[in-house]
Amino acid sequence: MTVAALQAYGERAARREGAVLRQPSIDALVDELDIERLIAEGGLEGTRLQLFLDHYLSGATRLHHPRYMAHQVGVPVPHAALAALIDGFTNNPMAIYEMGPPAAAIEHAVLNWMMTKVGWRGSACGKRCGAGVLTHGGSLANLTALLAARARCAPWSWTEGIPSNLVLVCSPGSHYSIARAAAILGLGAQNAHYAATDALGRIDPELLPGQLRRLCQEGKLPIAVVANAGSTALGLFDPIRDIGAICREHGVWLHVDGAHGASTLLSSRLRHLVNGIEDADSIVWDAHKMLRSPLLCAAVLVRDETALNDAFQQDASYLFHDKDEPGIDFAHRTIECTKAALGLKVFFALAHGGEQALAAVIDRQTDLAQAAADLLRATPGIEVAVQPQTNIVCFRLHGTDALQLAIRKRLTHDGVFYISTAEALGKRWLRLVLMNPNTTIDDIAELRTEVLALGRG
Repeated sequence: MTVAALQAYGERAARREGAVLRQPSIDALVDELDIERLIAEGGLEGTRLQLFLDHYLSGATRLHHPRYMAHQVGVPVPHAALAALIDGFTNNPMAIYEMGPPAAAIEHAVLNWMMTKVGWRGSACGKRCGAGVLTHGGSLANLTALLAARARCAPWSWTEGIPSNLVLVCSPGSHYSIARAAAILGLGAQNAHYAATDALGRIDPELLPGQLRRLCQEGKLPIAVVANAGSTALGLFDPIRDIGAICREHGVWLHVDGAHGASTLLSSRLRHLVNGIEDADSIVWDAHKMLRSPLLCAAVLVRDETALNDAFQQDASYLFHDKDEPGIDFAHRTIECTKAALGLKVFFALAHGGEQALAAVIDRQTDLAQAAADLLRATPGIEVAVQPQTNIVCFRLHGTDALQLAIRKRLTHDGVFYISTAEALGKRWLRLVLMNPNTTIDDIAELRTEVLALGRG
């Protein structure tokens, strides 16, 4: 029953039937789903289960709809949803090997595959090599990587607390999780210093050395420079190779937030966008974006495994003691103690069609974004922010920032198209993130028509 309902839900969405989203009030949804009565009485089976599924799926935002273009959440390979079912039923918290050996083995293999794509030696290679862990999302992954950077820069911080002079250097276009991580790490959000950028908001490597020298002269100690591989708003890439050379010269950790853009490592056409990523000290790579894995799954990768091992210090006698260890424990590399079988999701997404199938989708979506930008740029009354480097397109109707928000509000209310907005280059833009492999240029053309009509009032 449940599988059939999900299959029908996905097929109707793919055929463009109905709206992409609807947003009734939360109270109305609680009533419609009969949540309170089911909690009190139980009985979620048979016809009650069927009714619940009907209501739930009718209210779910339909990422499988080709006019879903709003956020950096992938349309999962249907086959990969089986991983969530297997993980949910077996319920193995695999951060400790003995509590989920197959899940741990798969995570280990997936991480080694990712490190090979970066250009690093995988774990258990017999030499000094890279290491990684899968976490529940890019924000947690960025925090974990920066904890490793802090441990390298100020190894006493875990036990003694941090000195007041630690800072981060990042792009103004960095994901908000970077400033949040600075606050959680104890640096303070105001100590996430913005690097000088070019006209498009990418870190300017010519000006970065001067900034690092000035910080040191002021008594500041940078724990890391954070570069973007696919910025959140515009999807642009910082010049990683040049930034890496500067970081090595100044002895500063280089972290690459590749949550969205690291997947270009699979594409022979787009790999050049992340040239130099192999010189990074740490990388974040979200599988639930362009690798089409179900939520949530983000990789933290470090070039030197000792750095990740030193990020955390823990003492739990019921877990950490002398024992037979035929596998790998991940608990000492992550904030989480109980951890889902995240590698299973990536594995299923990859194993269905192989990595070349995912590479083809990445190429296709990038081509679509560039075609969409060309179409919109050729339209009188529309401005395009930048030529896309990824599957993200930002554009705006001539007018105020308030007009862009009003257009988006109306589109969201109607539910026929689902797009987002972002601020960049001093303006508010309508933002398309073309995640769905069934979206076509005709969908973009119809969106353009709708936006122009809304702009005329």
